Amino acid sequence: MMRRALKLAQRAYGATSPNPMVGAVLVKAGKIIGEGWHHRAGLPHAEIEALRDAERKGHNPKGATFYVTLEPCSTHGRTPPCSDALIKAGIKRLVTGAIDSNPTHAGNGLKILQRAKIAVTSGVLETECTRLNEAFNHWIIHRTPFVIVKSAMSLDGRIATKTGESKWITNDKSRAVGMKIRAGSDAIIVGINTVLRDNPSLTVRGEYASKRTFPLRRIVLDPSARIQLDAKLLIDEFKTATTVVVSGSAPKRKIETLRKRVNVIVAPERRGKIDIRWLLKKLGQENVTQLLIEGGGETNAHFLLNGFAHRVAFFFAPIVIGGREAPRAVGGDGILKLEDKIVLEDVEWHSLGGDLLLNARVKAR
Repeated sequence: MMRRALKLAQRAYGATSPNPMVGAVLVKAGKIIGEGWHHRAGLPHAEIEALRDAERKGHNPKGATFYVTLEPCSTHGRTPPCSDALIKAGIKRLVTGAIDSNPTHAGNGLKILQRAKIAVTSGVLETECTRLNEAFNHWIIHRTPFVIVKSAMSLDGRIATKTGESKWITNDKSRAVGMKIRAGSDAIIVGINTVLRDNPSLTVRGEYASKRTFPLRRIVLDPSARIQLDAKLLIDEFKTATTVVVSGSAPKRKIETLRKRVNVIVAPERRGKIDIRWLLKKLGQENVTQLLIEGGGETNAHFLLNGFAHRVAFFFAPIVIGGREAPRAVGGDGILKLEDKIVLEDVEWHSLGGDLLLNARVKAR
């Protein structure tokens, strides 16, 4: 039943931010009498959807067992607390997967239900239920985005030839999975060199485009405001979702021109570059829970080598490009001592029709 609840939660992939994905199943006499999932922020939570589903089908939830992937909320937010609704419905038993990550609320919903004489079982498929909302869990505690660095490369780590040709290094399956990662993110960051070289659209395409309830926020790190005024990001139908991050030393006239077209953030500098720590705090305040880095080697390196990345998604194609001047997936100055290396943990390898996907957490340093 919890696996069924997880599948229901995943139906809202890319649509619930800044809320978590949650699924619920209502069971009575061994049969499912109601199901639901949280569709998007501001709409009823999964618990309410499941109770309403049972009611529409003519079932009485009194005495039933309720399975839900995340601890029911216990406070008033955009919607009333679900714990109250479960008590009112006469639920006999609650089975939950993960506990609310917010330290202010963690466990409170379960205590409220237990005081109401409802039997509570927690921790069922806890790892899967927690992983489902790892970005939300990070954001709700730290109030900064969960950062994923994504890159497609050859076996020797090149993301393009020395002439800049990069379409396509990986196959269709890899690109589809990459688009799914993009669809699950609130915002995507690239460096100005990527924009000048590739003129990307950075949109969500394919089957995931129709599922999103808000456009993907597109962010360009451009300290000197070098972006070309005819760049796709500045003129397409999603231009209101574009943000150009410049430094205070950028030409003021260019900044004002950009402000007439897109959003502009003037960020402080740190060691001659945009202060990423400051930017992440600002984006967290603006409800960016998951941030995808799809930059070139320099942008990727800046996030990885300075401890800003939490997960990597590296796609490897069975090809070799070579060349001293061919751009690498991770550039920068690198490390001087092996003791400073970036270590990946919880490593997963996935075969994608000949390509390989390395999905892993970045170990905190």
